[in-house]
Amino acid sequence: MMLKRLIPAVACAALLVACASPGEGSSAAKPATVAAAVAEADAAVAAGQRDKAFALLKTASLAFPTDKTPLVRMAQMRFDANDYGEAIVHAQDALARDPDDLLANSIAAVSGLRVTSKALGELTRKSKLNGDVKSEAESLAKLLRASLGEDVLVPNKAKPTPRPTPKTPASTTSKTASSSSSDPFGALK
Repeated sequence: MMLKRLIPAVACAALLVACASPGEGSSAAKPATVAAAVAEADAAVAAGQRDKAFALLKTASLAFPTDKTPLVRMAQMRFDANDYGEAIVHAQDALARDPDDLLANSIAAVSGLRVTSKALGELTRKSKLNGDVKSEAESLAKLLRASLGEDVLVPNKAKPTPRPTPKTPASTTSKTASSSSSDPFGALK
């Protein structure tokens, strides 16, 4: 009976001790300013220490919770590392502080498009996407292209494509017809 009362008390005490112990994040000193933290992180990136740079930015984001700068930088670092899920998370955190931040919005949008295009590519490859899902994906792709003003959502990195200037309505309809007759997800790859 005494053991049943002692075990929860010991567990609570251990939990409190663990919370009070200094962790890895608490060893870093609080930066004097956000600019100083960003400069130190930039120096770490230049030295090839991306993990250290990210930790410095994380510390700065906790020390200055209303400043979006460290969060935007973390989002950019994750985007550059092709970690689009984390890039979206950090960009959304930055947007919570400043909904009008163009870079954070861009990172979130492009990361989302890249995650979506990869998932649609896998879906197409594995299950021969058809029916309602296919038509919904085509509609979404058309909407995205129209809202971005681009003919191609994810351009091929090897060969940049110049933006065409529409000359006549007939030339734009022939492009649309030729692109819809081929693979509808080709522009997303």
